Amino acid sequence: MMTPDRPTPDHPTPNHLSPDPAAGTAAGSASQDVPPPSERTAPTHDPHLTPEARAALDGAAGWDPLVGSRRDDDPPLDVLLSGTVFFDIVFTGLDRLPNPGEELWSKGMGSSPGGIANLAVAASRLGLRTGLVAGFGDDAYADWMWHTMAHEEGIDLSASRRFRDFHSSLTASVATQGDRAMVTHGHELPEPLSALIATAPAARAAVVDLAGETTWWADLARRGSLIFADIGYDGTDRWDPADLAPLAHCHAFTPNAVEAMKYTRTDSPDRAVRALAERVPLAVVTDGASGSYAIDASTGEEAYCPAVPVTPTDTTGAGDVFAAAMVLGTLADWPLAERLKFGSLCSALAVQQFGGSLAAPGWGDITDWWRHLSDAADGGDLRAAYTRDGYCFLEEVVPDHPVQGRRRAQGTFALRSDAGKH
Repeated sequence: MMTPDRPTPDHPTPNHLSPDPAAGTAAGSASQDVPPPSERTAPTHDPHLTPEARAALDGAAGWDPLVGSRRDDDPPLDVLLSGTVFFDIVFTGLDRLPNPGEELWSKGMGSSPGGIANLAVAASRLGLRTGLVAGFGDDAYADWMWHTMAHEEGIDLSASRRFRDFHSSLTASVATQGDRAMVTHGHELPEPLSALIATAPAARAAVVDLAGETTWWADLARRGSLIFADIGYDGTDRWDPADLAPLAHCHAFTPNAVEAMKYTRTDSPDRAVRALAERVPLAVVTDGASGSYAIDASTGEEAYCPAVPVTPTDTTGAGDVFAAAMVLGTLADWPLAERLKFGSLCSALAVQQFGGSLAAPGWGDITDWWRHLSDAADGGDLRAAYTRDGYCFLEEVVPDHPVQGRRRAQGTFALRSDAGKH
């Protein structure tokens, strides 16, 4: 489970939003569940799905990459998450940011659920049975995000809650010159999510944030969930190793290279991952375009994986996609090197789309990449043949039948986005 998330340019991690009592809806307003619990059923059992939403869920349900490792006594969820959902608007097609007092017209715009939704959608699209504990407002943004996640992405929101007279947090992002700038507004939830976590279905794994509340981690681990932890940039610049104490309850830790080196007082990602491997069974350090490093003490494996070379258009959510891929690979008992390669591929596919959550690849995207790569290699492309050799494990993983395509960021609630054209 993760706390309120916003991305940084090289590693999508959270900043915590503070209440702003002077703006918008008061953070301490009275709340009620909206809709009533009887309407908050698991999406796969929702009798009110449209034919389009039902087709999307059926397409996703038609491929289960964990089918070979599932048991009758498995918990209902593969992964459980918690945190803040943002409504993200991204503007594209700008050569630069506007100067003070200046108005620029962007050529493209898209919108999507953001924050913890980036990780939830990424996990669900990879075939993980995903549950999310989050608080939603009662505004139109919340209506659309709830529908998108529950009815179109197949995410279990049965432990999530809607608050009356509370509005969604929102981020406006401007993508330009290979980077992005953001403005965010939001409030603390009227009630903490900790009370809802106990009501969530059991899960084989959970993804958590060390910067959030950690008191319930021990109980989650005792119930058998593998805990994958991440952490954000330390704005205080203290990088206190004591902050890593809750890793005692965790199976994995996946910081980026800057964070890992700062906390371990090392001077390279390789040394950092070795230091972190003394704290958790699975230590993973990501280093953007330079690749990723990992040590799995539970299997005795060590691995390095170069990044898949691509020209990124929007790196929002890349770390979330990588984390979801690592959870899938771990639950599937893949070799460590294959887990890293799969995470690198999924992240590379995601950053070529605009928007965080709806840029996440589905199995159709992964299959298309593999088939096109294989066709190029068979046609004599030496670079494609070299790349295919490193990803030949996908031949046994990708579905051999068509899989439902995944939605990308939209211009508005109803219209197709034009962000990807620019």
